[in-house]
Amino acid sequence: MEERIMNEKIQQPRSGMGYLILFISLYLLAIALFFIGLRQTYQDSVLGPILMIVSGIWLLIGFVPFFGLKILRPQEALVLTLFGNYTGTLKGDGFFFVHPFSSAVNPAAGTRLGQSGDVEVDKKRKNVLELGTGTIHPAEKPDKRISLKVMTLNNTRQKVNDALGNPVEVGVAVIWRVVDTARAVFNVDNYKEYLSLQCDAAVRDIVKIYPYDIAPNVDTTGDGMFDDGSLRGSTSIVAERIRQEIQVKADLAGIEILEARITYLAYATEIASVMLQRQQASAIIDARTMIVDGAVSMVEMALTKLSENNIVELDPDRKAAMVSNLLVILCGNRDAQPIVNSGSLN
Repeated sequence: MEERIMNEKIQQPRSGMGYLILFISLYLLAIALFFIGLRQTYQDSVLGPILMIVSGIWLLIGFVPFFGLKILRPQEALVLTLFGNYTGTLKGDGFFFVHPFSSAVNPAAGTRLGQSGDVEVDKKRKNVLELGTGTIHPAEKPDKRISLKVMTLNNTRQKVNDALGNPVEVGVAVIWRVVDTARAVFNVDNYKEYLSLQCDAAVRDIVKIYPYDIAPNVDTTGDGMFDDGSLRGSTSIVAERIRQEIQVKADLAGIEILEARITYLAYATEIASVMLQRQQASAIIDARTMIVDGAVSMVEMALTKLSENNIVELDPDRKAAMVSNLLVILCGNRDAQPIVNSGSLN
C-alpha cells in the first residue's frame, strides 16, 4: 500500500471584522423584527406571525456563524478540516472568518516539549503530568493553534554505551520548528512525541559510534580508517551528526531541525569513580614521563658541560654515581638534602 504524504496548502484568509459587524447587525435586526412582528400580531396582521417566526429562527441559529471567527497571533497557524476533509492552513496574525463548521486539528495540543521535558494530560484527574520529574500541575485547556516559533526540546538524560561499551550519560538540546503544518498534523499521530522519540533514537545511534575519550583502533567516520574522534573531543561533530539523523526522520512530520547541542556528557555513576582513577593514573604517567625526559636531558647537558669545560675528570663509576644522584634529585617528589663530601675526588 502506497503511503500518502499530506502537504500544506494555505487557505486565503477573509477579514473577520466585516463579518462580525454583519452578524451583530443581523442579530439586532432579528430582535427588532421580532418585536415588530409581536406588535403586528396584536393588531391582527398576517405579517406579524411571519416576522416572529423568521426572526425567532435567526435568534436561535444566528450564533452559529460566530464560530467561524478566528484570532491568530504572530507565528501561529490553524489546520482546518471541514467534515473530515483538509481544507487548508490559516496563517498570519489577525482576525479572520472561515466556514463556521470548520474545525481546527492539532493532536499535539495537550503535549508540551521544553526545558521541563515532555508533558501529557492525565484525563482522569484533569491534571498535567511532567514526565521525568513526577510533578503534577493543573491542566489547561488545549489550544488547537500550532506554533510556528523556534522551540527547544531538552529530553531527559540517556544512558548509552559508547564504542568501547562504557556506559555514559548524554543530554541533548534540539532547536526545532514546524515548517509544514499538514505533515505535522496528518502524517504522524503526535508530532511532538514523534520528535521526542526520534531524538532519543538518534542520540543512541550516534553516541554508540564514538568512544568517550580518544581510543586506538576505533573508526568513527565509517571510512575504514582509524581516527581520533571521541565524544569529549568531537562534541560539535557529534552534535551535527545527531541533528542530521533527526532531520531525516523529522521531514515526514514537517519539522525542521535547526540545531542540536550536547548539554550534558559524563560517565555513568557506576563507573565514574573507576574512570576518574584511570584518568588520574594516565595523567600521573604522562607527568612522570615528562619529568624523566627532562631529567635525562638535564643530566646529559651537565655531563657535556663538565667535559667540554674540563672542570673535572670523572671515571665511569663516579659518572654513574653522579647520574644516579642527579636523577634522584630531579625526579624526586621531595626537596633534596645533599650530603657534602669534604674528601678528595681522587
